[in-house]
Amino acid sequence: MRVKTSRNVIVLGVVSFLNDVSSEMTLTILPLFLANVLGAPTAVIGLIEGVAETTASLVKVYAGWLSDKVRKRKSLALIGYGVSAFSKPLLYFARSWMVVGFIRFADRVGKGIRTAPRDALIADSSTPERRGLSFGLHRALDTGGAVVGLSLAALVIYLGQQGALTLERSVFQRLVLIAAIPGFLAVLTLAFGVVDVSPRSLGHTVAPLYVQWRGWDKRFYGFLAAVVLFTLGNSSDAFLVLRAQTLHVAAAFIVVLLIVQNVTYALVATPAGALSDRWGRKRLILMAWVLYALVYLGFALAQRAWHAWALFAIYGIYYGIAEGVGKALVADIVAPERRGTAYGLYHTAVGLTAFPASLIAGILWQGVGSWSGWGPSAPFFFGSLMALGASIVLWRGT
Repeated sequence: MRVKTSRNVIVLGVVSFLNDVSSEMTLTILPLFLANVLGAPTAVIGLIEGVAETTASLVKVYAGWLSDKVRKRKSLALIGYGVSAFSKPLLYFARSWMVVGFIRFADRVGKGIRTAPRDALIADSSTPERRGLSFGLHRALDTGGAVVGLSLAALVIYLGQQGALTLERSVFQRLVLIAAIPGFLAVLTLAFGVVDVSPRSLGHTVAPLYVQWRGWDKRFYGFLAAVVLFTLGNSSDAFLVLRAQTLHVAAAFIVVLLIVQNVTYALVATPAGALSDRWGRKRLILMAWVLYALVYLGFALAQRAWHAWALFAIYGIYYGIAEGVGKALVADIVAPERRGTAYGLYHTAVGLTAFPASLIAGILWQGVGSWSGWGPSAPFFFGSLMALGASIVLWRGT
């Protein structure tokens, strides 16, 4: 059944809005819970984040391929959102970083199942000349949910502990309970509001997964190579949260920092996607990556709390440009019948690199064994350098 672009794209945006309200109230604050309440070192936090993101991306490639094969994008997305909605409330009972790691793992399995089929469904529901706008609109709604979730988190934290520098267990547990509500609403909205869209070209036989790394447009390979290099320096945003705390930003106001970032993201995403329809995806991604390199250099050199406020706002501009436009570029350079698999491969390339990226960041910050590390600035110097290198690869390879 074919539906109008606006219906699926908007409803999927609402689903992401609700899911992000839930996720931002819990997962974004999770590094503070790990560090302040459970006493986990940054190397362990980097390990948890790296394993979680890599897990998600390994699942994404299979889920994307499966959505091409069975032509059921919605059902896979529904399973993925459901797994996440049921796993996050378990954080209420977490008493060790190992338990948190397991719950984070389960949540990322859910993300891995849903992401590639959902992105392929957005692409299938959009005309080529409006694809950038569709992804930009989806990212804007997704980020709007992040803003609402973070605003609620900031309010709960402030009312619970005022201007305390560190997060308290009871306040985090309260956040987990509240966040469960929009998580379950996201699943219901997807179940009753979205209709599968299966292009006619999906009637062919889909090749086995083990051969799917072959036969792509060379521009897709070039883009994946650039993304891998970029992601190697793009450690988990958990390190941005911890960096803000080293600049003496209180726990409640760290959440406000994230709100500033996400408001900027939401304001930029839709016009950036529309601009990419006219101006070209590659050019905008290059601009975003160079901006990222400058922001990470700023985080490395930051010395005062107000530096964090400015840098988080600019970081939101990078996200607003890069996220939706990158996904639209994938849809431009692959055939419709392979989009699910392409998004899976794209997310897998990101996720496989996310593990060493976060682990490297944690080690550079804290060190390992007898080596004490280079301190909080080191991961950001490294990330800035990798972003510049990735920009060169993107410029020359696609």
